[in-house]
Amino acid sequence: MNLGQITNQIVLMFCLMLVGVIINKFKFMHAQTSNDLTNILLYVVSPCLIINAFEQDYSSSRIKQFVMVFIGIVVFYIIAIIISKLVFGRLKNENLRRITQYGSVYSNAGFMGIPLISALFGSTGVFYAVVSLAGFNIFSWTHGVSLFRNDEERIDYKQVLLNPNLIAIVIGLLMFLLSLRFPSTLNQVVKNVGSINTPLSMIVIGNSLANIKLSKDMLDKNIGLTLILRNLILPVIMILILKLLGVTGVAYYTTIIMAACPVAGIVVLFTLQSHGDAGPAISLMSISTILSLITIPLIFAIGRFIL
Repeated sequence: MNLGQITNQIVLMFCLMLVGVIINKFKFMHAQTSNDLTNILLYVVSPCLIINAFEQDYSSSRIKQFVMVFIGIVVFYIIAIIISKLVFGRLKNENLRRITQYGSVYSNAGFMGIPLISALFGSTGVFYAVVSLAGFNIFSWTHGVSLFRNDEERIDYKQVLLNPNLIAIVIGLLMFLLSLRFPSTLNQVVKNVGSINTPLSMIVIGNSLANIKLSKDMLDKNIGLTLILRNLILPVIMILILKLLGVTGVAYYTTIIMAACPVAGIVVLFTLQSHGDAGPAISLMSISTILSLITIPLIFAIGRFIL
């Protein structure tokens, strides 16, 4: 995989986002349709893609890389959470403090990362990418949620454990370890459903971006600093962690691309649930997504140079 290939793939994904923008402008997709498609992606398409990625022959070397990536992900989140706390923890504006801390740490692993990895590396890439997705879900629904809750509100660990992507990862991992396979017809159904993940995800993201309006929030210096951390600095830290752990090949490139993805769109949902001003969150998500057209290939190039 060279820099030109990844750049071309990202351009293709942004073209698919443009399709979503056009669909929005012609009012072919309304808010309820977008929500329904998001649920289909989360509860049906993405789990099928993940399970299909585990339908391959058992390999001890793959498991070793899988475990090392998992260790790297845990270390990365601990470091990222500490950095975000040090940089933004003292902001007087509570709403902005929550958004910048969450936005700097958590990338759009599910809706942009997995589709990109699937397009670049196929099921082998998704096999390793699910580690980043699992880490995102575990930390986002514990630490991430806690940023937007009051001290007396408790984290719903049931919500974490019943996340459809985590369930799919557990099922897929058991199938891989036990060398289990679905019957051919069911396997084809799972594969076909999972194959629509990339175009459908990009169209849904594009539809959301079409609703973004320019505002003064986009010029806030803390939003700018968050973008630098999320799109550049933290992905480079991930590269260094993986290098120290000896992660190589597809596992290495997959993980750094997942780390280089833009701000997770769920920051907007969490802000709305906490009754905060979603303006800064929307600005952060949209600008980060647009910048990723440049920053993802840049992080990939840095990763190749360091490796």
